[in-house]
Amino acid sequence: MAKRENLMEVLRFALAGGVCFLIELGVFTGLHAGLGLDTLIATPIAFLVSVIVNYLLCVRWVFTGAAAQGGGAKAGFLITSLIGLMLNEGLMLLLRVVLGEEQQLFTLFGFGVTMAMANKCIATVLVMVWNYFTKKAILQSGLAARLAEKLRR
Repeated sequence: MAKRENLMEVLRFALAGGVCFLIELGVFTGLHAGLGLDTLIATPIAFLVSVIVNYLLCVRWVFTGAAAQGGGAKAGFLITSLIGLMLNEGLMLLLRVVLGEEQQLFTLFGFGVTMAMANKCIATVLVMVWNYFTKKAILQSGLAARLAEKLRR
């Protein structure tokens, strides 16, 4: 039964991550392509919007029992998300330097898909893997409870 529950958790996380990915890519594209913001400014804004949605989904739906862990779970989620933000920003900078970002790759439904959008997809997928394993470890290892205890002191 534990294997089935783990599989369901991974599927819930993937679905939540997919929704958050679409939100993040949409906000990023709107800020970068729509408003002309630099990718290194649009990236953290889009990431933070998706993190808020991801937090709500993870605590209420993905990781059962996470909501009951209180401040420790929130602190752990915040710490892993801040590290994820730094990874995301660093990957976007690296991908900008290595692959560029302004060239149009193809047109989809009349909308030009640029290398910046591809870079965002690559960075987001890599950070999603980081997020799953770190959040699972914090929420299910008892680390969140220990962190909450330290925060109360």
